[in-house]
Amino acid sequence: YGEIEEMNVCDNLGDHLVGNVYVKFRYEEDAEKAVKDLNNRWFNGRPIHAELSPVTDFREACCRQYEMGECTRGGFCNFMHLKPISRELRRELYGRTRRRRKSRSRSPPTRRSRSRSRSQEQPRRGNRSRSRERRRSRSRSRERNQRRSRSREREGRSGRF
Repeated sequence: YGEIEEMNVCDNLGDHLVGNVYVKFRYEEDAEKAVKDLNNRWFNGRPIHAELSPVTDFREACCRQYEMGECTRGGFCNFMHLKPISRELRRELYGRTRRRRKSRSRSPPTRRSRSRSRSQEQPRRGNRSRSRERRRSRSRSRERNQRRSRSREREGRSGRF
């Protein structure tokens, strides 16, 4: 139906969550098309009931205790217990590697070399440790990823199937 950004399969025992699948499409139109088509289909002898969901960030709906293997609520838990999807399905849905988005920069693109050699590295400053530099770059990339996910939330809409 369209490009899938995220897919979650519930492993809950509770009647209202058992077997639910949540798919986040990149574009809202694709989610609408999927809902319309899937509501005319059957699975395992039962009709599929699909609907759009206003939720765009499923991380808040996931049971943290279940992820740690410590959820004691069982069938009474109202948070999603996620069932891991197979490596093959993940590859089919998302491809081997995630596609990079086009840069919004006006400057000409530069190609980065994948190999590293000591001669290309800049001399280390003072007595700063590499781990500190790595930590700083990780936090920058984390901030960048958070900004990206916020913009994705504005672009897409999720469907519940």
